[in-house]
Amino acid sequence: MDIGSAALVVIDLQNGFVNHHSRHAVPAVSDLVAHWSDTGRPVIFTRYFNHPGSPYERFFQWDRLQEPPETEIAPEFADQALSAYATIDKTGYTLFTPEATDLIRETGWTDLVFCGIATESCVLKSAADAFEHGYAPWIVTDACASDAGPEVHDAGLVVARRLIGEGQLITRDHVMRQISAYNMAAVLE
Repeated sequence: MDIGSAALVVIDLQNGFVNHHSRHAVPAVSDLVAHWSDTGRPVIFTRYFNHPGSPYERFFQWDRLQEPPETEIAPEFADQALSAYATIDKTGYTLFTPEATDLIRETGWTDLVFCGIATESCVLKSAADAFEHGYAPWIVTDACASDAGPEVHDAGLVVARRLIGEGQLITRDHVMRQISAYNMAAVLE
């Protein structure tokens, strides 16, 4: 991972997705964001918004995350989200809205490091789309969760290994070592 050309992408850490299955990821992501921010590298937050007549309503009969407080970033991230490089609003699974696609291209980021909720859907789809757009996708496996439970999280990781490669799935410890190396190199310059 090239932290010097990377952005950390926090996927959909919103009130409507944080539950008893996914709550354990909140402190892990918060810690990761804090350490990443200390490098001066960009952090991007995404927010998902459902809407009447959406495919989620039509095919899943799922009408949640259409208004506050469900759509709001979880309170643990309020300050971090305010100081984020950008917040991308989306109505589908992926980070790659036209706004995000332009932002990533214009900034020259080559690596996108994903964490958040839900591993099997929005995190996976964003990472797979990054791969297909020619970026190096990284999924921080212990800073992701599924609001549908640990079995679904694990299934998402199985599919991620097939779609973006085994080596693209990393842990927070791996990221922390990369951050330390990046900081050390900056001190030596």
